[in-house]
Amino acid sequence: MKISPHASFLRWQIFLVTWLAYAGYYLTRNAFSVAKIGMAQDNVLNKSQISQIEASYLLAYAIGQFILGIYGDRLGTRKIVLAGMFFSVLFCFFMGFSSIFLLFLILFSLQGFCQATGWAPLSKNLSYWFSTKERGTIMGLWSTNYTIGGLIAAPFAGFCCEYFKNWRYGFFFPSIALFIVLILFFLFQINRPEDADLLKENQNNTVEETEETTSWKEIFDVLKSPIVLTLGIVYFCLKPTRYAILFWGPWYINEKLGTGMTESSLISVCFGLGGFFGVILSGYLSDRFFQSRRIPISIISLSIVALILYYFDSLISLQSKSLTMLLLTSIGFFLYAPDSLVSGVAAVDFGTKKGASTSAGFINGCGSIGAILGGSLPGIVSEKWGWHCLFLSFSLAIVVGILLLLPRWNCLPKKD
Repeated sequence: MKISPHASFLRWQIFLVTWLAYAGYYLTRNAFSVAKIGMAQDNVLNKSQISQIEASYLLAYAIGQFILGIYGDRLGTRKIVLAGMFFSVLFCFFMGFSSIFLLFLILFSLQGFCQATGWAPLSKNLSYWFSTKERGTIMGLWSTNYTIGGLIAAPFAGFCCEYFKNWRYGFFFPSIALFIVLILFFLFQINRPEDADLLKENQNNTVEETEETTSWKEIFDVLKSPIVLTLGIVYFCLKPTRYAILFWGPWYINEKLGTGMTESSLISVCFGLGGFFGVILSGYLSDRFFQSRRIPISIISLSIVALILYYFDSLISLQSKSLTMLLLTSIGFFLYAPDSLVSGVAAVDFGTKKGASTSAGFINGCGSIGAILGGSLPGIVSEKWGWHCLFLSFSLAIVVGILLLLPRWNCLPKKD
């Protein structure tokens, strides 16, 4: 079907504004990870309290994914994202005024819940504007939002803290930046193509009155779908590896290679860099060579990750910086590929347009539980049984995910 120039313009407008919106969420998400350095130096919080605050955030984020994914379908992308962004800005800003542990705990938990309004509803938004046959390529490009968002947000908060010589500004300015993103989202986001036509023909509130809603029956049908349940378990299996490397990568490199804090952090960036290219290429390949089947690319990529993880600690023990960077880039490339396919493209494909947010929310909720394990297990397992056992356990978890996906190799979603 031929797409008019106006419709094509609107599609890319939605792509850009939703990309910016999800990248923007990282401004308030990562503010605490930077500001906590100054808090510890000023004796506002200790390590134990910081760990409790971060754990409460991850738990609230996981719960929020399950709940808010459903309401992304019930209420529509626009309402839930605008509300989530607004309260995210509010809670982050208030954290800049706090010096009390309990208040930090409450506010950052609420922040975690607000952050869950991002991925699933925004993924649903894209599903209305891009068809199944092109969605892999489009969402591959779109999924770069969480790699770039993460890379920009922390340095921005760090710059604000250092420039004003006060950790509180690491909360204030990211809040202001996300509020600007919120305004842009309010001005340029449209839920569905049908709404664009209505807006053009009628300047009244007809859009809101005729907006498509998803019934509870349709939501429960999505949650009972065998493929959605399978993808949820698979995402739970692969997410611990990603978060373990993100949270513990610099520590592990420092311990193994004897590098300083700055160099260890720079080497660990290779993981995210590889991931950036992995999400783009995987989506394109699934459309171009696998007729929009997402499972084959996921299985192939996860098989390579499982193999690398099995030998990872032994190879890093050779103490070669070049080899370490190559391995981290490879893991990032082949891990982020199925990560974006399972949590984004396949979630939207099999959830269908009406249930895309519910599906993405459920799958990401399962992954978020895995993320909690990925953040907490490395310190415990590496201390008791060594790093090799940790990476071996991650490798085995990914093998379980592969075995669950194998029967779904040829699985295709319904056509739009």
